[in-house]
Amino acid sequence: MSSALPDAGSRLGRREENVFLAACVEALNRGLPLQLTIKVTQTLVDRPQPLTIMADTFSTVDMEDHECAAWLLLKRSRSGDRTARLQAVQAMSEAHHWNDYQYRTIAQACDLRTRIGLARSQESDLRFFLPPPPLPALNEDSSIEEELRRLLASLPQTELDECIQYFTSLALSESSQSLAAQKGGLWCFGGNGLPYAESFGEVPSVTVEMFCLEALVKHSEIPTHCDKIEASGGLQLLQKMYQLHKDCPKVQRNIIRIIGNMALNEHLHSTIVQSGWVSLLAEALKSHHIVEASHAARTLANLDRETVQEKYQDGVYVLHPQCRTSQPIKADVLFIHGLMGAAFKTWRQQDQALTEKVSGDETRYTTCWPKTWLARDCPALRIISVEYDTSLSDWRARCPTERKSIAFRSNELLQKLRAAGVGDRPMVWVSHSMGDSPALKALQDDFLEFAKDRNFQVLSFVETLPTSIGSMIKLHVVPVDSADLGIGDLIPVDVNHLNICKPKRKDAFLYQRTLQFIREALAKDLEN
Repeated sequence: MSSALPDAGSRLGRREENVFLAACVEALNRGLPLQLTIKVTQTLVDRPQPLTIMADTFSTVDMEDHECAAWLLLKRSRSGDRTARLQAVQAMSEAHHWNDYQYRTIAQACDLRTRIGLARSQESDLRFFLPPPPLPALNEDSSIEEELRRLLASLPQTELDECIQYFTSLALSESSQSLAAQKGGLWCFGGNGLPYAESFGEVPSVTVEMFCLEALVKHSEIPTHCDKIEASGGLQLLQKMYQLHKDCPKVQRNIIRIIGNMALNEHLHSTIVQSGWVSLLAEALKSHHIVEASHAARTLANLDRETVQEKYQDGVYVLHPQCRTSQPIKADVLFIHGLMGAAFKTWRQQDQALTEKVSGDETRYTTCWPKTWLARDCPALRIISVEYDTSLSDWRARCPTERKSIAFRSNELLQKLRAAGVGDRPMVWVSHSMGDSPALKALQDDFLEFAKDRNFQVLSFVETLPTSIGSMIKLHVVPVDSADLGIGDLIPVDVNHLNICKPKRKDAFLYQRTLQFIREALAKDLEN
């Protein structure tokens, strides 16, 4: 292949530089040598003069294969033109034939925007990301648990609701007993006691760490507390915990939740990046485990102010698209779980044989069918799954103080969805059973009035099989008459309540009818 490059001695303007860059990238992608000689008057990253092609061999430097493209892309990634920056990052992410040192050169020289952009690019090579810097060593007489307790104790107790104050106090109390017991050589269950210690199935130290992390998650929802976490070395401490608990997904998820909350504050972006979190998040985003990847995707989206205007608060997870994409997003689909549900487990495929579930192959068994199936069938959708506090599934259920009302929780969720840009596009809501109570019945009546006034399209599925509650009881959680809203289509399905939102296969009626409804409801928007 021959490429038409500028004549020797010519100065490259914007148009010529684009041609030159395109030729370099084409050669890079085809694995062809460039055989170019250029004069490098200064480092291309911060050189104010245009690049000069020289004919004088005495003053030239022979560049290695593809090196011109790497340096030009780095230069373009710092352009004042946003489009040029995005194109440069995309071209970098598509480079798969560079030498190791070229990836490392970019990793060392790129700016914050480029690093985050590469982390959010699906095809990026992980060699673009330097390992996190060395973490400060703990004091000889200290431990991770003790440092975590010290961090939690340093945070203000203001601006917290009564439940968070209660559990922060309890976490500090239990961690004190744990540390005292460890130093005394035994574990003491005295005092208040962890009200749900057995639920974790972990050794006491990990249980206490989880308890402290849960409290830190709530503290990190408050901007001033995020500043305190950062100033107290929390980014480094959490990173040390993250690396030590690679075999404990629950610990790692809560840590990334905290980092994701801190990333909502743009003035903390530089310290988050400098502390090495982007390399860990880039790796997590490529995980085959959907929950892990989705937590990382939320945090990186909050860091990426170059292409993302929305902010994703705790509990709002984008299942698609999780990376930068040129695909225009034309509508939103929101998945809302019910009581005792969650943002991911509610929407898993119907449980299969254990060998299929542990294989890690999402084509055989998916732990979240909206991410695995719907995203492929409707790539122009933004798919969001929401997690919120419920009185049966959340630790707030054990709070001795008065719980927040449904109206309060609804408004809290509404504010989060508005921050995520929900309402800016057409949308479809997909929800599992929301329970049965006078307050929920009133909400349902309000919804029906609202839906009829605006001629909403509604599709409801109802179970026909009883659900086993323990080993002795079987009951219909939602009878047919209770499921009939009096609006839209009502379709009975031969499954129980738990499986009404869990299709058995991609070609199962439950999924295919849901897909049909979404496509029909958004037909005009998806065609445009």
